[in-house]
Amino acid sequence: QVQLVESGGGLVQAGGSLRLSCAASGSIFSINAMGWYRQAPGKQRELVAAITRGGSINYADSVKGRFTISRDNAKNTVYLQMNSLKPEDTAVYYCNALIRGYSGSLGHYWGQGTQVTVSS
Repeated sequence: QVQLVESGGGLVQAGGSLRLSCAASGSIFSINAMGWYRQAPGKQRELVAAITRGGSINYADSVKGRFTISRDNAKNTVYLQMNSLKPEDTAVYYCNALIRGYSGSLGHYWGQGTQVTVSS
């Protein structure tokens, strides 16, 4: 089995910073892409940032220049450094990973979500 465990969410004032972490554990042969999604009340889940094993990165336009995604392949962990936070960044943030198990199967896995609230 595979688990993704997130941490680092919370309440912050506009202009502040937070750092999210997501650690993958379990029956993992390799991890391809890892990323962060978010879902605000009444809205669809959207991609925030993603990073491949080789380090290629993709950001949503709304977070470019403010958020930085990184990963530690040795620790099977992905991070999201969020700076200059805005009230519209308020959402539940979910970690996602594309993981290959020892059987050779490839699957998407999700974390449980962590709440980020930015007050104005």
